[in-house]
Amino acid sequence: MLLTLADAIAAAQRKDERGRGQLLEQKKMLGGRDGFFDDLRENDEEEWDRKNAAHFGSYAVDLMHEAVSDAQEATRVAARDLNKWAAEARAGKMETSELTAVDKLMLADTGVAGADAELNEILTSSDLARASTRMDLLSLDDEMAMERMLAKSDSPQERAYLMKALAAGHSVAEIETFQGKIHGKDPDWLRRHLTPVVTAADSMDDEGLAPDGSNNNKDYATFDGQRWVQGGDGSEGTCVASSTVTSRAMVDPLYALDLTGGPDGQQDDPDAFRQRLVAEQHRLHTEGDGGENWGGMGPEGQERINDTAVGSATGTDYERQDLNSDADRRAVLTEVEKSVAQGHPVPVDVSGKEGAHAMTIIAQEGDMLQVYNPWGSTTWVSEDDFINGHMGKASSSDLPNAYSVYLPR
Repeated sequence: MLLTLADAIAAAQRKDERGRGQLLEQKKMLGGRDGFFDDLRENDEEEWDRKNAAHFGSYAVDLMHEAVSDAQEATRVAARDLNKWAAEARAGKMETSELTAVDKLMLADTGVAGADAELNEILTSSDLARASTRMDLLSLDDEMAMERMLAKSDSPQERAYLMKALAAGHSVAEIETFQGKIHGKDPDWLRRHLTPVVTAADSMDDEGLAPDGSNNNKDYATFDGQRWVQGGDGSEGTCVASSTVTSRAMVDPLYALDLTGGPDGQQDDPDAFRQRLVAEQHRLHTEGDGGENWGGMGPEGQERINDTAVGSATGTDYERQDLNSDADRRAVLTEVEKSVAQGHPVPVDVSGKEGAHAMTIIAQEGDMLQVYNPWGSTTWVSEDDFINGHMGKASSSDLPNAYSVYLPR
């Protein structure tokens, strides 16, 4: 990757040198000033030289501008890949001395059942770091209780979800109650109840576009057949609140289980899940001062509910950043990709002639971004799609432009 960056910078330097050489050549062609009257009188030959120099000088300036753009893009791509690699140095995020090296490796590498492990690790890099910090801050009694729970766990997935609960800020007493609900459950049960979004191994395959302009290749976020969808059936305009609910469920397994499993955590009822899901969407919609008839929410409310619902579990504070141009979107990509590589969801607002919609960027692989749409699905778009107004691939062609993101700080 560093060799690729070095090659790209060298190519940009050569392009810049060509441009500078062209400018010097045109300067020599024009010659020096003839005196005071140089600007007042121009013969045909001088006019030809001036216009010719302007033409080739413009080309030279374009070359120099392209060189700068090429170097900036190469640097951005290198930063993206370095950030991703840093996030994937997962076991090293757990600096606590309370776990063995084997424990750390097992926790870092555990994925949800029945899915590609690398695309579906239970603990994100920020989860591992926060859990490690919290382990070191526990009292002796709580530390011993946590170690007993980990030792008692029936599967690597159960252990990972316990640590994810710790990372989300729950007390040891709350985690003990949580384990009482999930202990002995098979890994598939844990996945269905605790992980709203599961990414398929073929989810990045290009299968073309549907008639509405969205990707044909989508993964549906479901619990027992009921989608994690706004209004329970997609009929309401609670896209902001619904995206936020799913984001919180992705980072906090206790919250997810409250929605899927009910008060006792044991339910497998899609209708009851739908009722709880919609009630929670309505609660956050109201908290964010959303519009009447469950439609729309302003940016202040969107930022506030992401802080209280998601940031409270991840230790972050969300900040809105407007995107008024392709250049703005390109400039923000490094921060967006770094955030999602660490496991922090990034809300993104899109718009078109007929309205606006809220979604969430939840993952990054290479030059691809995974987007959760509260219509109940996830899909992948490219960096170019994000930059150049093709976000309709994640929703519909009526909503092509990303006009703001909320970055976790």
